[in-house]
Amino acid sequence: MNLDYTEDELLFRDEVRTWLNENKPKEPLPAPGLERLAYEKAWQKKLYDGGWAGISWPKEYGGCGFSLMKQLIWFEEVTLAHAPAEGIFFVALNHAGPTVIALGSPEQKQKYLPPILRGETPWCQGFSEPDAGSDLAALRTTGDVDGDSIVINGTKIWSTGAHLSDYQELVIRTERGSQRHAGLSWVICDMHLPGVDVRPIRSLDGEVHFCEVFYDNVRIPLDNVVGGLHNGWKTAMTTLSFERGTATLGERMGVAWTVEQLIRLARATTDETGRPAIESGNIGERLATARAEAAALRAMTYMTISRGMRDPMPGPEGVIAAIYATELVQRVHELATDIMGLRALEMDGGDRWPRRYLASRLRTLAGGTSQIRRNIVGERLLGLPRGR
Repeated sequence: MNLDYTEDELLFRDEVRTWLNENKPKEPLPAPGLERLAYEKAWQKKLYDGGWAGISWPKEYGGCGFSLMKQLIWFEEVTLAHAPAEGIFFVALNHAGPTVIALGSPEQKQKYLPPILRGETPWCQGFSEPDAGSDLAALRTTGDVDGDSIVINGTKIWSTGAHLSDYQELVIRTERGSQRHAGLSWVICDMHLPGVDVRPIRSLDGEVHFCEVFYDNVRIPLDNVVGGLHNGWKTAMTTLSFERGTATLGERMGVAWTVEQLIRLARATTDETGRPAIESGNIGERLATARAEAAALRAMTYMTISRGMRDPMPGPEGVIAAIYATELVQRVHELATDIMGLRALEMDGGDRWPRRYLASRLRTLAGGTSQIRRNIVGERLLGLPRGR
């Protein structure tokens, strides 16, 4: 891969930078809740009106159809501009939408895709269950076919933003007696249907990010199955392949910015002796390491982009960068607390360092634990025996 930007890409970067600086919200991001929902809906609508919605989606489905390199440039510039991330629309734009594009019927594409781009319909994920977390194949939520409907009963958990979402990408067991990967179906669930009970879970940081969702004889149309009845494992793997590919580019680009923010903070913060924190103990060395690790993550991201230019369907290789990124996010925020010490508890203003530290703890759990991801690398990339 030639890492030099083409003239077209350089012009594109200038165009993105100018538009973001002129159009990004002037108000800070509100705390999670209805106010943030309205804020993120308004931002997604502005992206749509400006022609920047669905940067990875094909043009025939209303997206921008940008190349992988232009997607990377977009996320770099969003980070540099401190513009809002995808927020509540992450699942809709990076999971559900691309899955419907890849495997959905023409009717499903026409009904569900445009409202996502316009910022009208956030989605959430309904994969994990109390006894089926990273081991998705152990799920037990059932869906019984009854005429032209599926009747759903069961429970899902750790469903991010479910209390604010209109739809859910839901994986259920539609073939009674089936085991593991067989007999599953990926369906579109309207979160406003009778029998759907969403119960928010308050997290360690004091905010609501996740929910438990209960389904009591929830009846959805059979037409809401995506990828074929009882073929849900393949559809779900398509969904997860997008997550392991380019879906987290924005977060990866943000790590380097956070490290630079910490370097400035370490120079301005003094320890108990009055010395700048960057000269205290091994803080300077750890900051240098973090900057180098952020550069390594950037190189791994470019490797992912390079591979994606050859193969349009993301493969398991993206898991390597995901492991590195999630663990680096934790190390960086641990470093932040060491730089600030007890004063970190007083610095919960615009930068929200204590909450960001607490939120970083979930990075090695969400989307599959680090252990599960290492199993994927060992089995699918290195050809090692299956883990027990």
